[in-house]
Amino acid sequence: MKNTYTVKDITKMAMMATITFIGVYLVKIPSLHGYAHLGDCMIFLSVMVLGSRKGALAGGIGAALSDLIGGYMQWIIPTFFIKYIMGRIMGLFIDKIMPEAKLNWLIGSVVGGIVQIILYTLVKIPLYGIGYAIGGLPTIGSQTLTGIVLGAVLIMVFEKVHMLQRIREM
Repeated sequence: MKNTYTVKDITKMAMMATITFIGVYLVKIPSLHGYAHLGDCMIFLSVMVLGSRKGALAGGIGAALSDLIGGYMQWIIPTFFIKYIMGRIMGLFIDKIMPEAKLNWLIGSVVGGIVQIILYTLVKIPLYGIGYAIGGLPTIGSQTLTGIVLGAVLIMVFEKVHMLQRIREM
């Protein structure tokens, strides 16, 4: 089966990448280990709106563009892949691992978030040393937890008013 993207798919992906970019770039909470942001909740929303592959791709692109524009050059490639993996893991729980479970997206976002924490910590070790990497765990942990909680709130509100379904059908 060949993966093709329609103009509509690309437009939706660009919109969700932009929303993710805004969540990362404009909402920065400085810390000793960089900054925390609200982009993760937008990536989770992207996966719910666009599906696993397209949502993860949009999230990875939006977050990586924020690193590019923000001057965090060393993080562009790791961010793209880490955010993409986080979104794909969430999508796997929705589509393959627990397709019939009611809160499969929430479990997937938690597991994806844990993988994100591990991957960012592993990338920091060669860049800054193990002490710095371990010291950054509270920051990346709180950012991830905030993303999961806010993402859950957004997703539940959007589901309640049938917004997710309407956006998918556009």
